[in-house]
Amino acid sequence: MARIDAAYNYYLSTYNPRGNGSKYDIHKKSELRATYNEMLKANKESPLYKINLEDTDITKFAIDLKENARAAKNVIKEISSNGDSIESLLDKKVAASSNDEYVSVQYVGGEDTKSSDSFNITVNSLATPQINTGNFLTANGYDFEEGHYSFDLNTTSNSFEFQFNVGMGDNNLDVQKKIARLVNSSDVGLKAEIINNGREQTALQLTSKNTGLPEGASKIFSIETDTSWAEINRLGIDNTSNLAHNSSFTLNDAEHSSMSNTFTINKAFEVTLLKPSEGENVNVGFKTNTEALADSVSDLINVYNNMVGIGANYSVSHNNSYFVEMTGIGRTLSEQLSDIGISQEEDGTLSMNRKAIEDGVTGANRDDVFKTLNTFKNALSAAADKTSVNPMKYVDKLMVEYKNPGKNFTAVYASSAYAGMLINQAL
Repeated sequence: MARIDAAYNYYLSTYNPRGNGSKYDIHKKSELRATYNEMLKANKESPLYKINLEDTDITKFAIDLKENARAAKNVIKEISSNGDSIESLLDKKVAASSNDEYVSVQYVGGEDTKSSDSFNITVNSLATPQINTGNFLTANGYDFEEGHYSFDLNTTSNSFEFQFNVGMGDNNLDVQKKIARLVNSSDVGLKAEIINNGREQTALQLTSKNTGLPEGASKIFSIETDTSWAEINRLGIDNTSNLAHNSSFTLNDAEHSSMSNTFTINKAFEVTLLKPSEGENVNVGFKTNTEALADSVSDLINVYNNMVGIGANYSVSHNNSYFVEMTGIGRTLSEQLSDIGISQEEDGTLSMNRKAIEDGVTGANRDDVFKTLNTFKNALSAAADKTSVNPMKYVDKLMVEYKNPGKNFTAVYASSAYAGMLINQAL
């Protein structure tokens, strides 16, 4: 079980799928069915093999492959959202912020918005969550008697009852961990964590996932109890250490506020406030067509370099074909890429001359430039598709038996070795 936990902990701590979601991670039934069929097809031709799950490099490598292939496919889908050819990006509207340190922006409107539309925004303060910080208790102390306890969590729209037990031998830290797990697994809009003051004392801290306050509300949540007030008072989780606040900003010199740091302006710009701009005006508008296209080419190159880097890291201690396969894309297209301002480095990664790209897509040889860029995008897309369907193709494994050519069949459950992210089938 520890090996499973290690794989999932690595996945959650490194990629945090809830925090890194993309609109392209939402799929239709037909798309899921097509992916499943591709997995079965790959499995039908695959030999029977065994994997050494004691080798943590293998589990990390497989997860890295699958997640970076997903990221690559999302980037390619975004680039292709306006048409299959990269040339279509010249017609795509892309929002820009004059200072990404303070304000980030994404265009979510239609094509009828005028390119001259822009506005200034000054960030005065960010929207903040509510934080309740409990009392610091000696971690290995025993301040709670054995028994059954409960408390109510009241929000602006709902009320939830939580019940927990203190068993024989449970110390203060055990009790705090029980409540933290209870809150985190209940999905009630709070994040619970244990904090340490460095003096062998720990406290339970509750933080709201939402920020800001609805009109007329003084708190996002409150903790109350009728039967366990002594225990809740001892924990101190009813003590609010930081009240929630709305964001404050000026939009074209007019004062505004919002419960969130992310909001939409004029149904066209999704704006995210990142930190106070200290009186500086941030201009939000549109990038030029060539700037937007160069950004997309840069995203493609970054995706490619990430995949090359994963292969290179794994190749240090394992024999691996993934690095060779990925760098092969750059080697095969090296002459064409070099002609348009993209060079392959000694480590196999690619670097880009941004001005050469911007000049090339508007120059006399623009058709050749777009042909090369589309070839590169399509090659990267094919590699990402193949990797996401069967990342286990590239890990070290012991071949047990090769299937009889022309007389094989699909073993529908074999796919779970990678689709389920390496659950130990021996358990």
